[in-house]
Amino acid sequence: MTPKGGWHMVLHKAQVEIAEGTQMKNKFLGMFIGTVGLLIVCVPVLAHHGRSNYDVSSTATVKGVVTEFEWINPHALIHLDATDETGKVEKWIAETNSPNILNRQGWTKNSVKPGDQITLVGHRVKGGANYLNFSKIIFADGRELDPAVKN
Repeated sequence: MTPKGGWHMVLHKAQVEIAEGTQMKNKFLGMFIGTVGLLIVCVPVLAHHGRSNYDVSSTATVKGVVTEFEWINPHALIHLDATDETGKVEKWIAETNSPNILNRQGWTKNSVKPGDQITLVGHRVKGGANYLNFSKIIFADGRELDPAVKN
């Protein structure tokens, strides 16, 4: 059962004929779809490393009590409650480097614990939201942790 138009191998399975070359076309299509999918995923990952969303023209300081420390990729997060000038409690989120980089700086997932009184120094997100990219953390006892990569 050779199809007209040339020498082709025809596979018979459950009364379905699949001409030679069809499998190669399917592999190519699968590779193409996989490549496009990978590009769609990779572009946002590369794009997120900019600092344009932070106000780097000024430094912000936030003092508060840690409510949660998330040791997650791509950036570790500290959640804290800070009291403003009027006595109102504000919820803040502060991000820093990845756990991999922090680990190389001596941090562990237990370096910051809920209940810790801390002061964070860094750059606030543009637009005024309670979100900070911090460059230094100071504990109530005076200890300091630096998330920056040291050369």
